[in-house]
Amino acid sequence: MPRIFKRIRPAFRYERSLGVITAARDFGLVTKSNLILGMGETPEEVTQALHDLHDAGCDIVTITQYLRPSPRHHPVERWVKPEEFVEHSRAAEEIGFAGVMAGPLVRSSYRAGRLYAQAMAKHGRTLPEGMAHLAEAGSASQEAGSLIERLARTS
Repeated sequence: MPRIFKRIRPAFRYERSLGVITAARDFGLVTKSNLILGMGETPEEVTQALHDLHDAGCDIVTITQYLRPSPRHHPVERWVKPEEFVEHSRAAEEIGFAGVMAGPLVRSSYRAGRLYAQAMAKHGRTLPEGMAHLAEAGSASQEAGSLIERLARTS
């Protein structure tokens, strides 16, 4: 999200980060990025960032809640509701990402193998030998949709 990118990551540039994704894609790699919410972004900025990432060649996106690691770090500006993560996940799928995982406790490496397998399948590429198990379906307990289902069962 260009408006807050420099404030959050002062040593990096939004356009350069997108360029790195494009270069990796052009080299034939499966590419992935992560959006961390709760740092002052708007829903419209999240949608635009998803479009920017996809246009740059990003295959996989994870969307998560920012958790402040220490008082010296940027404060959490808002807690994103699980329903909003579900909306962003649907938007990312509609945009065309090969793999999407979104939720407040999703971390960028969580279920990375499964997301990689989804991206490989979308590109018509086979998984390396011994990695077929990565293609097994199933939702993760950290995904917002799973969280909402569990909350509904306890109500």
